[in-house]
Amino acid sequence: MKSRYIIASITGVSLSLMGIVGAQAYSGENLAKHAKITMTEAQGIALKARPGTITDEELEKEKGGSGLRYSFDIKGTDKVVYEVGVDAQTGSVLENDKESSHPD
Repeated sequence: MKSRYIIASITGVSLSLMGIVGAQAYSGENLAKHAKITMTEAQGIALKARPGTITDEELEKEKGGSGLRYSFDIKGTDKVVYEVGVDAQTGSVLENDKESSHPD
C-alpha cells in the first residue's frame, strides 16, 4: 500500500512540475494570443530572411511595426549571430542585423 502511495505522489509531483516548466516554451509565449502570426510561421520568415540556426527566440512588445514582434537570434552560415525581428501581426521583417550584444 505504501509503494502505491509513493508512486502516486511522485507521479503527481512530476505532472505538476511538467505543468510549470512546460507552461512557457519560449519567452513571451503568453502574448501569443494577441499575434496573428504563429511562432512557427515567424521562424520560417526569419530563416528565409537570414539562413542559419535559431539560437534564441522570444515574443515581445517593442516599438516599431505593430508593437508586437518575434525576435530571433540566428547564427548565420558565416558563424555571426544576427537578430531578426518579425512583426507578429503582419509577418514583415522589422530587423535583420548583426547582434550587437553577443559575445562571439
